[in-house]
Amino acid sequence: MAEEALIVIDVQNDFCPGGALAVAGGDEVVPVVNRLIQLSPHVILTQDWHPAGHSSFASTHPGEVPFATITMPYGEQTLWPDHCVQGSPGADFHPGLEWTTAELVVRKGFRTEIDSYSAFFENDHRTPTGLAGYLRERGISKVKLCGLATDFCVAFSALDAVAQGFSTSVVLGACRGIDLNGSLAAMTQRMRDAGVTLV
Repeated sequence: MAEEALIVIDVQNDFCPGGALAVAGGDEVVPVVNRLIQLSPHVILTQDWHPAGHSSFASTHPGEVPFATITMPYGEQTLWPDHCVQGSPGADFHPGLEWTTAELVVRKGFRTEIDSYSAFFENDHRTPTGLAGYLRERGISKVKLCGLATDFCVAFSALDAVAQGFSTSVVLGACRGIDLNGSLAAMTQRMRDAGVTLV
């Protein structure tokens, strides 16, 4: 067990009901995630941490609306409502999340010009967060993921974890998805095809 880490993805107020980018049932994962945390020898959390005026916000692009897609220098980018702005209550972890045993918090999306879904890389798929190196230095070879949202930050994190050589599983009962234009089914299949174990 000691070589396995639990990675809790973005269980933040803005992704829960009442938040700026609420995932349906997002708060339902909290008790399930808390049980996983209690059972895990190593716990890592990610936190969406955007500066105001981030390039992924629809409000930054005149005439654009949330959930539209634009082309950025690094590829296609979905535009979102302003969310998880640094230091705002929406960026805080859900108050019910029992995260005090976490050994590391990875903040992502803090560069104004590029979004970051994955816990491992920004959306250019080249700029690392440093998480892979941290896990290797700690002797961790297996990762278990949970959190929000299944079809974006959880899935991209899981795909990158496999690509980086980690044995990777996703606890679907501790995740909730956005399901934007069929993204939940598509990304679930992509995870399966890549060798992610879905439990």
